[in-house]
This record gives sequence, C-alpha cells and structure tokens, in this order.
Amino acid sequence: MNFFLKSLFFFFICSPLFSQSEITKQEIKEHIEFLTSDKNAGRYPGEKENKSVVTYLEKEFRKMKLNSFDTHYKQFFEAKLRVDQGQDEHWVTTCNVIGYIAGNDSILKNEFIVLGAHYDHLGLGGPSSKSAKRGVVYHGADDNASGTAALLEISEKLVAHQNELKRSIIFIAFGAEEQGLLGSQHFVENATIPLSQIKLMINMDMVGRLNDRKEVYMGGAGTFSGGVTLMEELGLKLGLNPVVHAGSVGGSDHVSFYKKDISVLGIHTGGHEQYHTPEDTLEHINLAGEQLVCEYIYQALMHLATRPEELYFINQDK
Repeated sequence: MNFFLKSLFFFFICSPLFSQSEITKQEIKEHIEFLTSDKNAGRYPGEKENKSVVTYLEKEFRKMKLNSFDTHYKQFFEAKLRVDQGQDEHWVTTCNVIGYIAGNDSILKNEFIVLGAHYDHLGLGGPSSKSAKRGVVYHGADDNASGTAALLEISEKLVAHQNELKRSIIFIAFGAEEQGLLGSQHFVENATIPLSQIKLMINMDMVGRLNDRKEVYMGGAGTFSGGVTLMEELGLKLGLNPVVHAGSVGGSDHVSFYKKDISVLGIHTGGHEQYHTPEDTLEHINLAGEQLVCEYIYQALMHLATRPEELYFINQDK
C-alpha cells in the first residue's frame, strides 16, 4: 500500500475517534433537531413522544459506553402533572436517564460530580406556558434541548479523557422539570449512591442563546470552594464574560441538590421572549455560542474532577 493510500486508510479509520472527542456545532444541532422535532410533540412527560426521547438518550449513553448503576439507564418515577384550574389531578410514569464515568484515583473515585439537564418540555401547551396557544408544539429548543444537547456533547468529550479523571462524574437527563423539578427531587430522595458522596451538581438549563456580549450567567458558584474564582478565570480565558453569583441559586434542577446541602452551579445564557412559547425553536439557537459554553463547562469539570483539593459545601443562605 503506497503512502497516499495508507494516509487515506488511517484518516477514514481514525476520524470517527477524533470526532467523538470534540464538541461540535453539527452534533449540537443534530441533537436539538431531534429533540425539537414535531414528532416529539414538545417532550411532555408520560406521552409516547417523551418515551422516544428517553430511548434516544439511552442510545447515546450506550454508544458512549457510560456505566449504568443498574441493568439500564432509566430511573422511573411517578409525576403529578400541573393542570389547569378546575381539572382533576393527573399522574404519569416518566424517568430520569442516568449514566456515569468512574474516576481513577483510589480515594477520590468515591466522590461524584453530577452534570445534569432536563429533557422534558411543555408538550402542546398548558398551565406553565407563556402563550395562549394550545394544541401546537412547544419546541423548547433553548428550554431545554440546548442543555440536553450540551449534556451529550460534554459527556462524549469527558469519555475521551476519562483516564485523566480522579473523581467520578454522573450524567443525568432529568424528567418532569417543568412540572416542578420532579425528576431531580426524585433523584435526591432515591439517589443511586449516598448523597454524602456527591460533592457538586452542575446544571445546564437554557444554554443556547449566548448574546453578543458573550455573557454566561451562573448562580451558586460560592457554594463550593474556589468556585467563583474558577468560573471567572476560565470564562475570561475562553473570551466569555461570565456573570458569576456566589449565591442566587435560582429555580431549576440544581435547587433539589442545594436543599440537601450539596454544592451546586446553575448555568444559563439568559432569558428571552420565546421562553415557554411555541416560538422557542432551533433557528434562534446560537450554535457557535453553545459550543463555546460547552467547552467552558467541560474545562470546569476537568479542573474539578482532577484537582486534589477538597470539594466542600458552603451555605449561601446565611
């Protein structure tokens, strides 16, 4: 085989390995396209379309060869859905999708960092919507297909660098967040490991709309040691303008962990007028911006999962 053919052979055999280790705009787009497609009908808990999203997430976890805590990645729970005033209460079965990478340090591998994002949305409208429209798909591209895509892309890159990790990392796609943080509440009450081993939870909820000022907003950075400085310095190195709050834990799935005295970091790129409307679609997503935000979170995770210093909880409510 001549040199040219050898080079070509090497490229085609190895290029998938290289692509799997990088966070790309194309893969972010493909994930969001699937999640927001009309056939998934707004990812409403308990519906068959929501189950197809779970199947997609399981397939991605399996493809990355993430470890599972059971024979599968699903953690089922019963969710009480929000209904319009005067309607009877409605319960459905839905689930969290959970996988993990084991750390390599003989001691620190027993400490876990959780990276999470909720995958559900508002279906065809309802009591949580900001629009009067009913019977149309609430696509939820930013909220929170963007965070779910980020979860998949960051986990893929971490798998490629798993030999460098000292601490273990759990990846959770939460169900029924829009119904009142139900997936994360179920997890902390029925955790797959003792809660004392979870040292930090990083949550991504609406990370697809990075603005021209490149502002990334986050709350809870003061709940873990060195958090504020780390997130400010890493962000500036990447050309971002991090807006870092020591407290201001806010309202998404990381709140469930904070209530259990677990350090948290809630990350988003800001609100917008399409929030909880059918117009929250892929065309509004800043793909290059989300790629940069993913890289930011990846670098923070690598630092936290490899540093020898203790990660401990700091209460910001006092």
